[in-house]
Formats: sequence, C-alpha cells, structure tokens
Amino acid sequence: MAERLAVDGGELGRFMKSLRKSSSSLRGVRKVLADATVTGLGTDDLDSACEDFQEDWKYGAEEIGKQTDDLAEIIGKSRDSYLEVDKALEEALRQAREGRGGGGGK
Repeated sequence: MAERLAVDGGELGRFMKSLRKSSSSLRGVRKVLADATVTGLGTDDLDSACEDFQEDWKYGAEEIGKQTDDLAEIIGKSRDSYLEVDKALEEALRQAREGRGGGGGK
C-alpha cells in the first residue's frame, strides 16, 4: 500500500505558489476595474451595461481571489502535514529496523 501513496511536497509547493500568483493577478484586475471609468463609451445603454459588467466582475474577482488564497493556505497546511507524517513514518521504520538488529530488506 505504501507504494501507492506518494505526495510530492515540491509539487504541492509549486501549486500553492501558482495559486498565490493567480490571487495576486486577480487583485490587479480588481484595481484596474476600480480605476476604470465606463462613461462615454457610447450610448447610455452601453455605458450602463459596461458599468453593470464592471461591478459584477469586481465582486466575482474578489470572491475568486479570497477562495484562491484560502485554497493556497489549505494546500500549504496539507503539504506540511504530509511531510510531517512522512518524516514520522521514516523514523518509525528506522527504529523498527534497528529493533530487529539492523536487518533490512523487503
């Protein structure tokens, strides 16, 4: 069973970094949306539609950013837990081998 359970701490770290980068990009989008003006693009209907779109995406980007940050934190905690369990398992196996007189093998 141990052969089938494998966690790549480095890969989880890269995934967490990617999530944080995405969240940072979303903050940039939110800033651009907050600074953008939508009046004078065309007709009043077009200006109104663009304003609605801007407001919807501002809220959506904020929510996605929050959830992305939360996911990155969860991934980081999971990675740390896996690494901790891996070290404890390695130590337990080392002690078990030593208890058998240092013999090894499968």
